[in-house]
Parts: sequence; structure tokens; C-alpha cells
Amino acid sequence: MIEPMQQLKLLALDEEDLEVISANLQDAVLRIDDIAYVPSENRFATIVNRFDWLGAGDGARRKKDFQRRRTALRFDRVLSAQFKGIKTSAKSDVVELLAVQFEEADKPEGYITLVFAGGGAIRLHVECIEAEMRDMGPVWKTKNLPEHEDGDEAAADT
Repeated sequence: MIEPMQQLKLLALDEEDLEVISANLQDAVLRIDDIAYVPSENRFATIVNRFDWLGAGDGARRKKDFQRRRTALRFDRVLSAQFKGIKTSAKSDVVELLAVQFEEADKPEGYITLVFAGGGAIRLHVECIEAEMRDMGPVWKTKNLPEHEDGDEAAADT
């Protein structure tokens, strides 16, 4: 029997913290409908299906049961949000998150970019880094192990 993945709650207040969140969200999948930018609250949030890379180990468990869990991702102090290569009107489309990156502008101000497979991106102009990632749901099994561009195709199971 497979052990349930660890439930995480992570906060990011600097670039190093954001890298930890990015590593834990690599290959998360989400529906376009689960993305929200609320300018009046200076907030961007989304719900993703996070893949359990810690439990997957080196992938030797291929063809066995891997795990995903619903996870909330929130950014505060967001001044603007730009979408590139993502059709926001296609609400049921699913995208795969590859990384969360930070580019400093006028310290502590900068840009957080959510990078998606296929070239899509969401760029957030932020006053400073203020983010939270929080697991919020039960774990479920998946047989799909996400793979990357070194000749393998990426799996986007929801």
C-alpha cells in the first residue's frame, strides 16, 4: 500500500522561498477555470492538482501508483497580470505548470512568471514576493508519471 503524500503549507517572502514552492508545483495541472486574478484585492490565485514528486522517488515505480492532491496557490500584492499563450476563454482547457520564476525589478518589486508546458505563461507584476501554497484536499492515485522534453511526452492527468 502506498503512503499518502505529505500535506504541505508553504509561504514565500523571497526568491529562495519561491523556488521551494516552484519545485513542489512542478508538473501540477490546472484548468483555466481555476485561475482568478482579482485586481481590487491585488491578488492572484489558482487551484492546481499537485504531483507528489517526493513519493515518486526516481520514477522507478513506473506503472505503479503515483499521487496528486488539490493545492491552492495564492500571490498577494499583485499590481497586474498578463497572460501569454493561454486562452482564458477556454475555461475547461488544462495546462501543465513547469515552474514559478522571479525576476527582480526595483527591489523588492518584480515579476513572478508561471511557466507552462507548450509555451504559455502568466506574468505577475508584484510589489514584492508574498505567496502561499497550501494543500487542501484528499490524495488520489494516478498511474501517470510526468515526463519532460528529452524525447518523452509530458503527462497531464487531472
